[in-house]
Amino acid sequence: MNLRWLDLSDNHFDGKLQEDFVKRIPKIEYLNLSQNQFEGNLPSSIGDMSNLWLLNLSFNNFSGEVPMELVANCTSLQVLSLSNNNFHGEIFSKHFNLSLDSLELQNNNFIGTLPVVPLKVQLLLNISNNHMTGTIPQWIVNRSTSPVVAVDLSSNSFEGQIPCGLSFSHIINLSHNLFSGLLPSCLNLQYVRHLLLQGNKLTGSLPKAILNSSSLVTLDIRDNRFIGSIPDEIDGLPNLKVLLLSGNHFSGVISKQLCRLKRVDIMDLSNNSFSGTIPYCFHNITFGKLASSDFVYTDTMGFGFSDFSLPYKSVLDTTLEIQGSYTLVLGHVEIVFVMKYRSDLYKGLILDMVSALDLSFNKLTGEIPPTLGQLSSICAMNLSYNQLTGSIPKSFSNLTQLESLDLSHNNLSGEIPSELTNLTFLGAFNVNHNNLSGKIPYIKQLSTFENSSYEGNPFLCGPPLEKSCTDIDESPPSPQIPSKANDGKWYEVDLPVFSIIFSVSYVIFFLGVASILYINPHWRQRCFNLVEDRMYCCYFFALNTLKGLPGRMCH
Repeated sequence: MNLRWLDLSDNHFDGKLQEDFVKRIPKIEYLNLSQNQFEGNLPSSIGDMSNLWLLNLSFNNFSGEVPMELVANCTSLQVLSLSNNNFHGEIFSKHFNLSLDSLELQNNNFIGTLPVVPLKVQLLLNISNNHMTGTIPQWIVNRSTSPVVAVDLSSNSFEGQIPCGLSFSHIINLSHNLFSGLLPSCLNLQYVRHLLLQGNKLTGSLPKAILNSSSLVTLDIRDNRFIGSIPDEIDGLPNLKVLLLSGNHFSGVISKQLCRLKRVDIMDLSNNSFSGTIPYCFHNITFGKLASSDFVYTDTMGFGFSDFSLPYKSVLDTTLEIQGSYTLVLGHVEIVFVMKYRSDLYKGLILDMVSALDLSFNKLTGEIPPTLGQLSSICAMNLSYNQLTGSIPKSFSNLTQLESLDLSHNNLSGEIPSELTNLTFLGAFNVNHNNLSGKIPYIKQLSTFENSSYEGNPFLCGPPLEKSCTDIDESPPSPQIPSKANDGKWYEVDLPVFSIIFSVSYVIFFLGVASILYINPHWRQRCFNLVEDRMYCCYFFALNTLKGLPGRMCH
């Protein structure tokens, strides 16, 4: 049979792949059996397909080890996808003799280490979610002449330090491994678009050298052990759209240089030790407002043929067309983010539509900047578990696209603005454990939330709380700073001030009396006579008292 192109993908075929099936199509060039229910081991005769340039067996239930004949004899292969099966064993053996554009092995049970000798993969190397170990060989990230465009080694057990050669690959995903040590200052991210390092054991501060890339779109270093403050050089990433720093030990004030990252859609600084106030200039960041330059129109997109079209392609994806009509997605940027109290995975075009600011679990103080109300396109805002004071800005009524707002566990006071009832997309709202007061505006959108959103505010009343507003003052006095004149104790005296006032008063009084006596001689004479009479009276009183004292003692 001279069949050269066979696509049976996305059906409900099951059973095992038989030897005779493979032998019937010896001249096959394109074989796509993905997204079915095939199972069992691959027949060794699959290595006889000498003309095969694409083999896609992903999303099935194949198991066992990959036949040595496949990785040794199919030398025409350009695209090999075995992802999302149950394969196990070591695939990177001395028999691996393929020169590929794309190798996808993710979501299996492969073990072993990456080969030391250069593996001939040109565009996409994805071995995520396996049980691979060892260190990263230099050939992966240090190939200036023919770099691997997208490298995904996430969710394995790779260890050691991250090498310096992260410079020519566009997508680097090393998340959820055992990498440790410092980020080397020799890193050059000039061509890197997406750097994902979440869930490792990296330490130290952020090297200023890596914060100078006009290409970087995603920087995810969550859940590591980074320390120090955010360098002011962070503004050297003008095209950054996703900045994820949560779960580290960053401290100090939040740098105002972040406001210069105007294209950021998602910023997560939560679970750190940031202090000080929220920068008022955050309203300069787009947080979801797509500029005209963000719309990259395309006719094709997806894994396979051009069977549908979309108005624009995701700026967080990289695609490449192979052999005219086959579109290969080099890598979906996948971000796990908490919205509406759920941790969800966002990727592709959906990720483009998400915009969020998370500053929760820090030590931020001061008032919430009213300028945050200018972020009209933002979807989620979380300022919980800080030490924020003041009232909830009425300008939040302008956040017309807001779906989640969490201000809980702060020291906010005043009433809940009734203007928030017009936020029609609001699906999660939490202001519990503050010092808010007054009647809850339990109408429109705010009437959809239960008492758990308001509890821990002793001066709030009305539905959905059980406390009636008739049982307490309608408007309890807002906390005021007590004055020293009213609340100070009589013995709490400012001694320096008191001494100065007393001395000045004494001098003025003395000089006033002396001046009067000097001017009026009649008053002066009477004053001297009065003093003389008082002296004689005191003298005779003391004398008579002493004479009668012995007689009283005898009685």
